[in-house]
Amino acid sequence: MTSTTTGRQHRADVIVYGAGGQVGRAVVTEARRRGLTVTAAVRNPERHADLAGEGVNLLRCDVTDPAAVAATAPGHPAAVSSVYTPDTPSAEFYRAATTALVTGLDRADVRRLISVGVATTLETAPGVAVHDDPEFPEAYRTFSLGHSAALALLNDSPATLDWVVVTPPMDLDRTAPGTGRYRVGGPQVLGPRIAQADLAVAVVDELTTPAHHRQQIAVAE
Repeated sequence: MTSTTTGRQHRADVIVYGAGGQVGRAVVTEARRRGLTVTAAVRNPERHADLAGEGVNLLRCDVTDPAAVAATAPGHPAAVSSVYTPDTPSAEFYRAATTALVTGLDRADVRRLISVGVATTLETAPGVAVHDDPEFPEAYRTFSLGHSAALALLNDSPATLDWVVVTPPMDLDRTAPGTGRYRVGGPQVLGPRIAQADLAVAVVDELTTPAHHRQQIAVAE
């Protein structure tokens, strides 16, 4: 079933914002493998009709709009955010999306959020992120700072929101088969690589057995 409405009537185990992206699709696949029902929230459902199917309901949502988040989120115990757009500067987009998620999930009484981060925000030393290296490319630094702004907004969010930012390494291998295993650490660089399928395992683990709360974590093979 594909819907282009706000979908307030739908109920599922998790809503995935950005479900049409590569990581979002991997999370949907892993959630369904475990028998979870999924609401796949995307900006343009027409482009992602293949996501809809048994146990997956496809909905339209502009994740930068708090009202749209509030309309799509009710009835879900938790939400996942794996959002990206090339159409808006990263700092602007991630601030808007995070603000909308914090506000909209609160209105919808959804208290658990698992967000997918980027490796360049992880620390190489206390208080020093990968993107703080003077030789780090400026274009990528701008994108990374957008994610840092999102993390700051989560840190400032109401205590009622139980969030975690699951952060993969620089090498996110989209073709390697999953192993079902991964290591987990704090907000420091943990390892060089992880299979995308195993990142999805880590995200869904935080859905089914929450182990980290209001913090950024790193995962690696």
